[in-house]
Amino acid sequence: MKIGFIGLGNVGGKLAGSLLRNGCDLTVRDLNEEFVADFVSRGAKTANSPKEIAEQCDVIFTCLPSPAVCSHVMEADDGILAGLSEGKIWLEMSTTDEAEVRRIGALVSEKGALPVDCPVSGGCHRADTGNISIFAGCEREAFDKVLPILTIMGRRVLHTGALGSASTLKVVTNYLCTVHLAALAEALTVSKVMGMDMNVAYEAIKASSGNSFVHETESQVILNGSRDIGFTMDLVLKDVGLFDEVAKRANIPLELAPLMVDIFKDGEKRYGPRELSPNIIRRMEDACGVEVLGKGFPPEMVDDEPEEKGYEVVVPLRSDY
Repeated sequence: MKIGFIGLGNVGGKLAGSLLRNGCDLTVRDLNEEFVADFVSRGAKTANSPKEIAEQCDVIFTCLPSPAVCSHVMEADDGILAGLSEGKIWLEMSTTDEAEVRRIGALVSEKGALPVDCPVSGGCHRADTGNISIFAGCEREAFDKVLPILTIMGRRVLHTGALGSASTLKVVTNYLCTVHLAALAEALTVSKVMGMDMNVAYEAIKASSGNSFVHETESQVILNGSRDIGFTMDLVLKDVGLFDEVAKRANIPLELAPLMVDIFKDGEKRYGPRELSPNIIRRMEDACGVEVLGKGFPPEMVDDEPEEKGYEVVVPLRSDY
C-alpha cells in the first residue's frame, strides 16, 4: 500500500518517521524543503503537489497547523481533492474543528474516497517512538482498512465513532491538558514560595490524587528550566478556542475554558505566541519573584518504552454501534 504524508512538522515528522522506519512505501510533502530532503535521504519519495500525492498514493495523511491550512491543502486547485479517486483514504491527523473535518469529509466521500479524522495524543516524545495514542473517527469499514497502518504509528488506537468524533475528543483532551498545566503552574509556584524542596514536591504530587499525565511530563521540563515540551502558547490558544467553539455550537455554558483563554492570551502577550507553553508558569514566577526549578530533571521528554506494535482499544459496553 502506498502512503502519502503531508506535513512534516513537530508531530507529523515523527509520525511519518515511524512509517518510514517500519518499511512503508512513503511519499512526503512539506513547505520546508529541508524536512523533505531529510526524508528522501532515508528512502522516502516526494511529490510536486498535494494533488500528485493523492494521485500516486492509496492512503493520504495530513498533519497541518490549523483547520484553515488543512482546508487549503485539500481544496486548492492542486490540492488533495483534485487528485483523489474512488477507494482511496484520507486521514486528517491535525487537531482540527469537528465541523470543518465533516465538511471536508463530505467532499472526500463525493470522490468515492473514505475520510478519517485521526488526531494523536500523548506527547511528541511518544510520537517519535510509535507509542502515541491515536483516535479515529470514521465508518467502521474505513477504520478496519487503516488500522494496520495506524498501529505502526501508535500503540493505542481507538475508534471513536463517526467522522468528527475523534476531533471532538481531541479538543476535549487538549483542553484538560491546558487546565492541568495552568493548575500545576500555580501549585508548583506555591510549593516553591512555601519553601518546599521542588524534587520532593514533584514526587509528592506524582504519588497523590493530584497526579496527572501533564504533571509526569510537563512538570519535569518546567523544573529543569528548559520548559521544552515541543508546544507553544499560540497552539494552546488554538486548541482551547476549538474546544470553546464546540461548546458554543452546543449551547453549553463553560466556566473554566474562558479563564484558560484569558490566562494564555496574557502569556502570549507577555512572552510571545511562539513561547513554549509550559512557560505559562513565568506569569507566577514573575509575580512572586522566584524561579521554580528542581534538580536532575530532563530538558525534554524522551520515551524510554520500547517501540511496540499497536492495537485497537476495545471499549466495553459501547452503544454507538
